[in-house]
Amino acid sequence: METQQLHRGRLIDHIQLVVQDLGASRDFYAAILSVLEIPLVDTADGYFWADELVVSSAESPAALGALTGRHHLAFQAKDRPMVDAFYHAALAHGGRDNGAPGERAYHPGYYAAFVLDPDGNNIEAVFHGEAKRSAPSVVLEF
Repeated sequence: METQQLHRGRLIDHIQLVVQDLGASRDFYAAILSVLEIPLVDTADGYFWADELVVSSAESPAALGALTGRHHLAFQAKDRPMVDAFYHAALAHGGRDNGAPGERAYHPGYYAAFVLDPDGNNIEAVFHGEAKRSAPSVVLEF
């Protein structure tokens, strides 16, 4: 089995989205996560995951047969061009525009793009501007 890595020390442990069409969602998330340099892992159990994000079908045992509904999920981007590339990859792979790349009034330097995934979840990529981390994340290997 291949060694997997998880980064911990952030606010959210994981998010699960339960989707109607796992194949369409996999295509969408594979495209945007590739642009954001986040690896996607397929499983044989009716779901895929990427770091703290788990996407499954309603038939997955963890979903309990229910769709999640509309959620907002924001990914960090390392710069503005990555936000732009995220937006274009999303639109090319089943996403719908929900806010083209640009600065937002949330705080100075907040540059983001918003798309709706195939299930209507609001997916964002954001670059907060130049910043310095107070500490790196903790890496877990298993």
